[in-house]
Parts: sequence; C-alpha cells; structure tokens
Amino acid sequence: MLRITDTLSLADWELSENFTRSQGPGGQNVNKVETAVELRFEAERSPHLSGPVKARLKKLAGRRWTLDGAILIRAEETRSQTRNRELARERLVEMIKAALVAPKRRVATRPTYGSTLRRLKAKAVRGDVKAGRGRVEGEDG
Repeated sequence: MLRITDTLSLADWELSENFTRSQGPGGQNVNKVETAVELRFEAERSPHLSGPVKARLKKLAGRRWTLDGAILIRAEETRSQTRNRELARERLVEMIKAALVAPKRRVATRPTYGSTLRRLKAKAVRGDVKAGRGRVEGEDG
C-alpha cells in the first residue's frame, strides 16, 4: 500500500517493480548487482483516481506513459536497491500529488481605458522614433 495523501492510497496490485543492472560505469557492483528499479503503476486501471486526475497525470507523465495506460519510472541514481526503490516511489507520489491539484480557471478580463490609451501613446512615440530613421535628404543631395 502506497500512501499519497491522507485520503488517497494505492493498492499493491497497482504497483509492480522490476530490478535490472544500472547503466554506465561503476565496476563490479554495476556488473553484478541489480540495483536499478523500474516502477510500474497501472494508472489507467486504478479505481482510486478520477478521470480528470488521470488525464492530468497522463499529461504530466509524458513519455513515461505507456500505450496500455501505465506509468514507468526508472531510478538508478544510487548503488542501493532499497534507496532506488524509495526514490522511484517518491517520484510517483510527487507526480500524483501534482495531478491532484486542479488548475485554476482563467477569468477573462478587459484592459482598462487608461492602459489602452497608454499603450496607444507608446506605440505612437515608438512610430515617430522609427520614422525619424532612414535616409536624410538634404540640400547637398
């Protein structure tokens, strides 16, 4: 059971972990020990998340969202399998917490009359500056 908030927690069947060897240099430890963790969360099938939360989660997950509706999180920063498991779970919790927050709706507003006048005056001044540039036609020719 993975606790997200006080009211939301994920069941064990929704999460699965796969252990592999870490990438990159590191000597014997990397070559022998399977410390990298690939955490898989069945987001699409989860009964604990609502539809809008799943949609926001899919957008946040990006490339980590698979075609069958799961989220894959890979952690291989440390040499410890236990710490990598904790890191992967923390990342999943943070992602779900971010998806739980609904974005505020934008309230359409109009610019004030004064701000419109100031903008138009600034545009006229700038136009005059630019009109003053260019070829100078003098008496000499």
